[in-house]
Amino acid sequence: MPKKNTRTIPVTNKFWLTLDNAAKIFPAVINDELTSVFRLSAVLKHPVRIGALQKAVLKVEERYPYFRVQLKEGFFWYYLEHLPVHIPVEPDIGRYCKRFERGSLLLRFLARDNILSAEFSHILTDGSGAFEFFKTTLIHYISECEMEVPPEYLLKDPADMVHEEEYEDAYKRYFRQDIPPMIKRSKAFHIPFRLKTPPRYSRLCMIFPLDHMKQIATEKGVSITVYLASVYLYTLQRIYEDMNHSGRPRNHKKLRIQIPVDLRNILPSKTMRNFSLFVMPEIDLRLGHYSFEEIIKVVYHQVQLETDEKLINKNISRNVGSEKKLVVRGIPLFLKSMILRATFYSLGTSQYSGVITNLGKIAMPGKTGRMIDYFVFTPPPPNKMLKINCGIIGFGNKLVLSFGNVSTSGIFEQNFLQFLKQQSASLEVETFN
Repeated sequence: MPKKNTRTIPVTNKFWLTLDNAAKIFPAVINDELTSVFRLSAVLKHPVRIGALQKAVLKVEERYPYFRVQLKEGFFWYYLEHLPVHIPVEPDIGRYCKRFERGSLLLRFLARDNILSAEFSHILTDGSGAFEFFKTTLIHYISECEMEVPPEYLLKDPADMVHEEEYEDAYKRYFRQDIPPMIKRSKAFHIPFRLKTPPRYSRLCMIFPLDHMKQIATEKGVSITVYLASVYLYTLQRIYEDMNHSGRPRNHKKLRIQIPVDLRNILPSKTMRNFSLFVMPEIDLRLGHYSFEEIIKVVYHQVQLETDEKLINKNISRNVGSEKKLVVRGIPLFLKSMILRATFYSLGTSQYSGVITNLGKIAMPGKTGRMIDYFVFTPPPPNKMLKINCGIIGFGNKLVLSFGNVSTSGIFEQNFLQFLKQQSASLEVETFN
């Protein structure tokens, strides 16, 4: 159960925090293209009022002092140190999900026309933690725009509301020494498209009627996440089968899709830092072609199995157990970074073919949702091996899929959309970059 004690962190003095278990890999692999930065955007029904946004950010940043930190380098590990500067509000004129410079905060707000966005480093938090912060800022922005907001959603004494549990490494709380680690998976198929020249990252968004998509998934007896993950696998299979035989990888015939899971829904925690793991449903093309119905059945049952609390604990055991080993803790940081970079590809990315992240359907309090048209979740730039990933978020009756791509090809997105239209000829779709 969650801890009951609370404590305000010393916001007036310098404090530091260890990186949570999920964040430890990112400093070792980040570069100008693989930034580990994701974006949350609210598309408003009016132009962004910069003055109101700045006032909202100044108020809300006091509520989340553990987000006002910079990445620092120690002898054995990276860590987070308090940085007494305000969260920047900038014009949205550059690339999506740009890398944070060393010595800066690990989040920023951006504004352009009627789009209010925030970008976060995965070192700092995951999608769920980031959206809680983003949502709180939106509520105060709307209040600054003189629209009625339920008083219980407005901050009164922000610094006095900070709970110690909000900035804990929840992975360590649920780590159990006696659970056996997960078994390494075989390598998976990766799309062979050519990479763009830097800067590589581009985005394509698709807006669907949420009620229509929900109906399609319900008719198949699954959730929207399972349905779209199945479409993702089916699209990968089509690309594999359309390749010339000579161009097919001989050994890597397994297709796996990584689906992040918010552990707060399984293991009680109020942490605002990273607290998610993933499930990886797969199909084995050595067994032949899979129909879409077969893929849905496989994905549904594998997701149900891998989100069992006992298997989640096993996954936590694997991740946290490795960092607790004395031999690992005693390795200097520069050697750890080399090992983590190699592990990222050999034991991480090589095992799955794509990533699809669903933040779910968003609810706003009172009448505040009337100022918002829809939300967009732009995933972090995929690495050179994956090339493509997808972020999903819903609001009102709009479901937005955002595909990140670092390749020269748009075939995956075209096939994905074509298949959805074949499944429901009446499906209305709006696309934008």
